[in-house]
Amino acid sequence: MALVKNRRRERGVDYWPGFVDALSTLLLAIMFLLTVFVLAQFLLSREITGRDEVLTRLNTQIAELTELLALEKGNAQDLEDVLANLQSSLASSESERSRLQSLLDQGAGAGNAANARVGQLTEELGDERQVSARAMSQIELLNQQIAALRAQIAAVEQALQASEAKDQTSQAQISDLGRRLNVALAQRVQELNRYRSDFFGRLREILSDRENIRIVGDRFVFQSEVLFPVGGSDLDDTGRGEMDKLATALLDLAREIPAEINWVLRVDGHTDNSPLTGTGRYRDNWELSSARATSVVKHLISRGVPANRLVAAGFGEYQPLAQGDTPDVRSQNRRIELKLTER
Repeated sequence: MALVKNRRRERGVDYWPGFVDALSTLLLAIMFLLTVFVLAQFLLSREITGRDEVLTRLNTQIAELTELLALEKGNAQDLEDVLANLQSSLASSESERSRLQSLLDQGAGAGNAANARVGQLTEELGDERQVSARAMSQIELLNQQIAALRAQIAAVEQALQASEAKDQTSQAQISDLGRRLNVALAQRVQELNRYRSDFFGRLREILSDRENIRIVGDRFVFQSEVLFPVGGSDLDDTGRGEMDKLATALLDLAREIPAEINWVLRVDGHTDNSPLTGTGRYRDNWELSSARATSVVKHLISRGVPANRLVAAGFGEYQPLAQGDTPDVRSQNRRIELKLTER
């Protein structure tokens, strides 16, 4: 170092002091700038912090003002509702006042009319008193007539009580007669049932217990194929033979049944559910079933059975013995039923 200085001295120029001064000046400038920067940062941070606090306070105040505004709006709506109710009440009060004023005006007019009427009635009162005297005499006469009517009513009530006593006796007699009649009818029914059983037993013996002739309940059933040709209502040869046997059994039974039993043999015609074409002799099954029952009745009459002991009825396909559309079911439903019953 001393060597360098000596050389600089030897050359006649010394740069070092200037360099040191410049470097010191630069360092001072830098220190000054750093101090200014730090101070500026400090002041800026304080300013920003102060602004944040102000902004927070402003936001708080805005929220409070918003709530106050909402409350004011609610209060304003309530005030409007109250005002509307008051206006409605006012209108009702004015209407009621008008009505009362009208009634008051009418009352004043009615009062005047009433005063005039009082004067008129005062004038008429004398005439009314005279009329009242005549009315009192008429009332007395009516009271006498009412007393006479009451006496007559008492006599009628006595007669009515006597008649009711007779009616009670008659009712008791009628009840006894009804009971005896029911007993007699029950006996007749039992007796007729006994004859029906005998009649069906004889028919079974006469008709040789054929499969297509059977008893169903209280009825004797012939399948239609036994008596009639297909679709026809005239008895065929086999049918006439079977009905001849039926007529014989019926005539034998008629001689045994007492005359007081008013019996009849009901002949019911039935068909299956196959519809007719409508172009033949019969338009539908009603006509066919009725014609078959009538054909049986007429044949029995021709064999001597009294006509007043026979009834013919047609039921079409509407009273089947079995349900279904099979050939066997339809064959069962095509039938003539005989029932011995009272007329």
